[in-house]
Amino acid sequence: MGNGLYLGGTSLPFVSSLRVFSPMQAFMAKQQRYIEEHLLPDQSRPAVDCQELLDSLARVTRPSGDPLPTGTADRIRTLQLDPDSPVLYAPNQTVLRSFTAALEFHRGATHTLATMLVPEKFYEPHQRRAEAMPDHGAPVHTRISTWGIPFSWFILVHETDRMEVEEAEGRVLTVRLQVPLRTALQRAESTLAMLEVTAPELDVYEELDRLHGWAKDFHRNSVLELDYGPVADRVYPDESPMDVRLGLECLAEGDLTGAAAAYRRLASRWIPIRQLARAS
Repeated sequence: MGNGLYLGGTSLPFVSSLRVFSPMQAFMAKQQRYIEEHLLPDQSRPAVDCQELLDSLARVTRPSGDPLPTGTADRIRTLQLDPDSPVLYAPNQTVLRSFTAALEFHRGATHTLATMLVPEKFYEPHQRRAEAMPDHGAPVHTRISTWGIPFSWFILVHETDRMEVEEAEGRVLTVRLQVPLRTALQRAESTLAMLEVTAPELDVYEELDRLHGWAKDFHRNSVLELDYGPVADRVYPDESPMDVRLGLECLAEGDLTGAAAAYRRLASRWIPIRQLARAS
């Protein structure tokens, strides 16, 4: 950590996030009360990021061995694009997201490992906590990715969108790209229409379709944010949004050489990051 933020130590994975910030009126009354109760006294982005990391580290070192969070660990991020704009909110929904992750973990081939890391005696009480949360059944505001950013995320943002760069001690702590949700949805829809005709077999088509289905459920005045997290120090300044866009445009025009060149640029940037997940 440095200046209250994680500086990307090798013992922790790089985590990037795709978040939706919504106006207060987008939430039900009980959700609004929950948001107001969980705002930090120092409601700054660095303070929230730092506290969230400390919460996570505290859970994995509990003497009880229970790694799952309680409602006290929920944090609320806020965003105000300019002084005259309303404050927007993105609840972290730690309890709901961890329950969904644990549910997936307990299914299929990973079930044996899951029962070792998250035994049933912890899983069942956590399910009851998740079902009791005021936003149970509501859309999840945050999607995360470890050791790299999915290329489909870059379709929703452009390098010319609003950008925040956090730096400390000569390192880039994170880069955040923010765009009105309506604009992000338009980008997704036009790209899906193009891919449906030219390359529906690509993985990015299915990934983008799922992203679009997720994002369209939020309030129309919401803002989408791509938060690089600590991986930003490895890639900033990053041309990935442009490379993804150019690659898809070349694909639509039948320029396979141009599409392959764009993919090579992306691969040379992100494959070394993904390989860190297996580094010793």
